[in-house]
Amino acid sequence: MLLHIPQVLTLAQVTEIRQLLDTTEHWTNGRQSAGSQAQKIKNNLQLDVHSELYQAISSAILNTLKQQLLIQSAALPKHILRPMLNCYQDSGNYGNHVDNAIHTCSDTGQLIRTDVSLTLFLSNPDEYEGGELVVEDNYGMHEVKLDAGDAILYPATSLHRVEPVTSGKRIAAFTWVQSMVKDDWQRTTLFNLDMTIIKLRQQLGDSEEVLNLTHHYHNLLRQWGDL
Repeated sequence: MLLHIPQVLTLAQVTEIRQLLDTTEHWTNGRQSAGSQAQKIKNNLQLDVHSELYQAISSAILNTLKQQLLIQSAALPKHILRPMLNCYQDSGNYGNHVDNAIHTCSDTGQLIRTDVSLTLFLSNPDEYEGGELVVEDNYGMHEVKLDAGDAILYPATSLHRVEPVTSGKRIAAFTWVQSMVKDDWQRTTLFNLDMTIIKLRQQLGDSEEVLNLTHHYHNLLRQWGDL
């Protein structure tokens, strides 16, 4: 499932974060966090994870992600890794790749399975040329370029890339989620059912039919969930 989640961050939050990122010198070569294969195709900057600025911004974004209802419904998070921040400029790009299946949580040292990828845009589309996130799945290629504060969720199993930024600057946060339901089709089914229940409750209240659907939702989550 590829899901656009609007206004994860408010305009005020984006403005505050950008003011900090646009004036910091704590950017490092993005290849430092890449494996040997990815280093050959990765050309960007990443905010130094050892800096106090990174700790402050990533903590604020992580807290927001944990409280975002659509993310909770679509990703069914068991763990959300602390977000990292990157910057593409001067033809910076990241060629076709698939994310590592396992990451280590920087806070706890716990191994986390990456089921869902999330990119949170911190630059508006008119601030840069190029820089589309291209996600490939069974239905083809999807180009993503969202407003600042918006996020995109997609399966971490997807082949994806960031096209060269030919002018301006593309700044984003990115992270991964270990879901309670690792199968994408099952997560999508549960998300669609949850959205249907919410709409029916608005129309019908807690009718017998709505309660039955809620019953089925939770039974499926019990069947598919991995705690």
